[in-house]
Amino acid sequence: MYMPLKTPSFLQVICSCLFILMTLTNLVFGQKRTVKKHELVNVFLGSSGDHGQMSPAASYPFSALSIAPQTYPTTHTGYEYLAKEVLGFTHNRFEGVGCMGSGGILLLKPFLGTYNEAEKLIKSSESAGPGYYKIGFTNGIRADVVVNKNTGLHHYHMPEGKKGFMINLGHAFNGAFVNEAHVINGNTIEGWIQAKTTCQEGIYKVFYHLKFNRPVKWEILDAHRLLVSAADLDQEIGIEVGFSSVNTDYAAKSASRATGLNNLKQLSTNAWDELLDQVEVKGDAARTRLFYSLLYRTIQSPYVISEPDGSFRSVDGGLHRSDSTRYHGWAVWDNYKTQLPLLSILYPKKYGDIVGALANLYPYGKKNFAGKTEPSNTVRTEHATVVLLDALKKGYTIDLPSIKDSLLAEASRLDFNKPDKALESAYDLWALSGIFKFMGDAQLSQDYLQKAGGYQKYWIKDFKDMTAKDVDKMGARNLYQGTLRQYRWAVPFDVEGLIALTGGKEKFTTELDDFFDHDYFNRTNEPDLQTQMLYLVSNKPWKYQKLVHQLAVDTIVQHYFNDNSRGIGSFIDRVYKNEPKAYVRTMDDDAGAMSGWFVLTAVGIQPICVGLPIYALNVPLFETIVIKSGKVPLTIKVNNYGDENVYIQKVTLNGKSLDRTWITHEEIKNGGEMIITASKTPNMKLGASNLWTKIL
Repeated sequence: MYMPLKTPSFLQVICSCLFILMTLTNLVFGQKRTVKKHELVNVFLGSSGDHGQMSPAASYPFSALSIAPQTYPTTHTGYEYLAKEVLGFTHNRFEGVGCMGSGGILLLKPFLGTYNEAEKLIKSSESAGPGYYKIGFTNGIRADVVVNKNTGLHHYHMPEGKKGFMINLGHAFNGAFVNEAHVINGNTIEGWIQAKTTCQEGIYKVFYHLKFNRPVKWEILDAHRLLVSAADLDQEIGIEVGFSSVNTDYAAKSASRATGLNNLKQLSTNAWDELLDQVEVKGDAARTRLFYSLLYRTIQSPYVISEPDGSFRSVDGGLHRSDSTRYHGWAVWDNYKTQLPLLSILYPKKYGDIVGALANLYPYGKKNFAGKTEPSNTVRTEHATVVLLDALKKGYTIDLPSIKDSLLAEASRLDFNKPDKALESAYDLWALSGIFKFMGDAQLSQDYLQKAGGYQKYWIKDFKDMTAKDVDKMGARNLYQGTLRQYRWAVPFDVEGLIALTGGKEKFTTELDDFFDHDYFNRTNEPDLQTQMLYLVSNKPWKYQKLVHQLAVDTIVQHYFNDNSRGIGSFIDRVYKNEPKAYVRTMDDDAGAMSGWFVLTAVGIQPICVGLPIYALNVPLFETIVIKSGKVPLTIKVNNYGDENVYIQKVTLNGKSLDRTWITHEEIKNGGEMIITASKTPNMKLGASNLWTKIL
């Protein structure tokens, strides 16, 4: 039967609309939003005091341009989290390094009214993340800065009335400014700045282009300082910045890519997400945030110094062109054990260009520290030969014939005059032997292997007797940032020889126990960073698994610091904390060295000996990890995961039992699934007859 439709009442319409609205709301808000990796990063980690020497600067992966406030008081990066007074914004810094830091060029300070040197900018609020930084001041000025590649953008909100900016082209941290030249044209200024490298060993040059988005007036304060006045009614002022290692034309092109604050911020955070997303972890939320905050620190340097068309400057100042991306800004001595191997795992394509750039230092006059014409800020490059051998064994191509003579010349200059240098130089000679083996020169390979073995006489002289009064004194016998007891283990390339020197495996194990049981190790620096690895060839190989877990996430006792010896102001706490005072006092991140160690431990692998493509296994700090950079992803799962289950009971790789506690770089690249079964008690038989030394 046909029934005529009734016109709905007003109340029925309202109820229907409310129902639809509620349904849509549930659909929208019921869906869990995917958190992007950059949102997990705490850029303020390690930014207070001498606890990491890091900053929240707006930055981009592997870019030398970074923008952050210069505070008073300050730290090595120019920024102190607890400081309220801001002296202006600077445009570069080398994150995490010592020697009181470096960078701090091109200081820009906003002001209101007539410029008054004594008038202070006081911070009232701030926030930051990968790629951007935002700050508010008590005088009403607000600033946002973003960085994308070599392009930076400042945006200032300033109250109506007289206002302007002071630009100091002669500013650099630690009085490291050397020289500058500039040209003003309308609302732009461009030129170059020279400053001393980290530890003030050399000089680098940066070309820049800076453009205001409003008409401005210029006034000279002195030789290197300028005043820039904006119109009284201008409240929103933008400043485009471009950097280049080549010339001002390229810097101007970079500045022209500042296509709006939000757009530039999106491009930068996308780039950070792309790299951070190469490893996925599943586990404790707080530890996950710590993990990505530290992974972020491993992908800030070295810096891309080549332009999109391949143009770059070499360390002798010459202009060249390359088909591959060129990098500079090295801290190899600090990070060759951790950060660089991590990059080789997570970013293989980029790493190929990085080692290519490292090899390319040799034809143009590579120095251990820096020369007078560096294309960017840099620190040091000792152990480059070790890194090159490691890359060769991981399948990277290096033009060895073109640098052979330079490698030989560098080997002839190696220093054996100090105990630590003798061991480190022997490591380089061992690596050089491996490089010549790759080149098919058996005689040179054997010659340098024999020379590397000469470390033993130095070891016997300075490191055998641990009853001497100075064995625990920092800097004794001219050691660099370590003790004799710490440096004596620095022979990863000849552990069998080291065992023999200590008197056999039983005595070796006893002395290793003594070293760790009495807290003789130093977590604030790199000399004994991976000494715990030696347990793998001791009579107690399982102790490595427990120790590495403790060093990463548990309480430790730290007696040594970079400014004193044992027994003065000992530290008892966790090393890695997701807060401004993140690390042990005097512990620098050293360009990703220390953060890289944590990231590697968290995923369950650590390089055993750089120069050999193998990694020790430990129980990961997460239930599941996926490394996405290989031919197929490598999924690492932990069965029986728990905070107390720090020992490996069993390992399978792609369904097959693995009777060893190490894995090769090739196996990581090939991907698949590795399952680690964890336990509270060690499996003393696992891998006992399958030691990594068999592949030496």
